[in-house]
Amino acid sequence: MDFNLKGRVALVTGGGRDTGGEICKTLAAEGAIVAVNYRKSEGEAASVVKEIEAVGGTAKAYKADISDYDAVKAMVAEIVADHGKVDILVNNAGYVKYGKFIESTPEDWKAQIDVCLYGAIHCCHAVAPYMIDNNWGRIISLIGDSSRIGEANLSMAAASRAGTVALGKSLARELGRNNVCVNSVSLGLVQTAHSDAEFLAKNMEKIVKAYPLRRIGTPEDIAPLVTFLASDQASWITGQVISSNGGFSMA
Repeated sequence: MDFNLKGRVALVTGGGRDTGGEICKTLAAEGAIVAVNYRKSEGEAASVVKEIEAVGGTAKAYKADISDYDAVKAMVAEIVADHGKVDILVNNAGYVKYGKFIESTPEDWKAQIDVCLYGAIHCCHAVAPYMIDNNWGRIISLIGDSSRIGEANLSMAAASRAGTVALGKSLARELGRNNVCVNSVSLGLVQTAHSDAEFLAKNMEKIVKAYPLRRIGTPEDIAPLVTFLASDQASWITGQVISSNGGFSMA
């Protein structure tokens, strides 16, 4: 299927590496102009841009800490100055600290909420006016299955991303009249270049037993669904949480 994103401008937070990088490349392959957001991974973001340009696509890296609203506003203003609009927002960036809730600290909570929840709020607030003006937009937020079903040792990440889901459902109702679709993609465990390879090697046999497909995910499993939701083919899908999780949860 041709998703025909030619001329669309897409901002992908945390787009410099891993799943975010794959989403950037897949959107670009469908014709989108891609704004690759990064905070620290400047070299990796530059590499994603080069890969896109090498096959004839258009992309540029933009530095911003999404937990900082002023930084997000400045980034979006720069993207609009460069390309005139923002059509697609992919809230991909996140921060997770694994551990027992009773052993966590307020600093741990704040770090995760600032990125996972406030980061999404900041980005949505910054891009929504442009989508409303253009009467077209797509907002896709990546969350973990823990946000839907709960998971031990991931309480604050789950709470933060659950807030993102509620935000998305509310925005779907508020922005639908402006032809803006807002959805979430709920993920199981996705293995990337920055995963804990030693932990996975030791525990993979046990981990995959929780997955009916008997494997964990890859960035290549996620990017096509996000790209579909960014397209006109998904124009009657909004306010939904769609799972790409190998069957880890089916609720």
